[in-house]
Amino acid sequence: MSDQKRGILTIISGFSGAGKGTVVHRLLEKYPEKYKLSISATTRSPRNGEQHGVHYFFKSDEEFRQMIEDDAFLEYAQYVAHSYGTPRQYVEENLAAGYDVILEIEQQGAFAVKKAMPEAILIFLTPPSIEELERRLRGRQTETEEVIASRLATAGVEAEKINQYDYVVINDEVENCVEAIHRLIDAEHQRTQFNGAKIQELQRDLQAYRKGE
Repeated sequence: MSDQKRGILTIISGFSGAGKGTVVHRLLEKYPEKYKLSISATTRSPRNGEQHGVHYFFKSDEEFRQMIEDDAFLEYAQYVAHSYGTPRQYVEENLAAGYDVILEIEQQGAFAVKKAMPEAILIFLTPPSIEELERRLRGRQTETEEVIASRLATAGVEAEKINQYDYVVINDEVENCVEAIHRLIDAEHQRTQFNGAKIQELQRDLQAYRKGE
């Protein structure tokens, strides 16, 4: 895709239970020629079936610290004794190759990336109602009542910052949600900020017709 214009970084966040992973997986599956998933770096050990450069970039603590010093992350944070970060180089290389890069991340990381790359777009994914969110959390059948209550409480905090996102997409049905996100990103490509070269070309080519003004 090297002959394509620069891609757009799309950051997707949402409540736990909103179906972010399912939607992102389907988006990548449906349009493999258009999208790339941002791969995080982590200091935790690989789990069964996980591959370096596919699921994560697995780094030692020393390597991770060096990346921080080199400003090699768009954002990074620590969770349960392990560090996670979004490598700047991987994102930049795929954007330059013309791919639209998808980054699935929680709010704090989303806002940090937006600060580092203001041209990125922020999409918040939500189910059609809180009742549906609770139903989905219970439908997992893997979490206790305490955990479900905690996730709903966290959702309440996250809801206070939804207005900082560019778009809100309702995940009522996966295929509809995937198409809604695809259309949003496609429309973003038409923004003037992503078409500076074409605008300059038009302005230059039309200069000859303005001489008689």
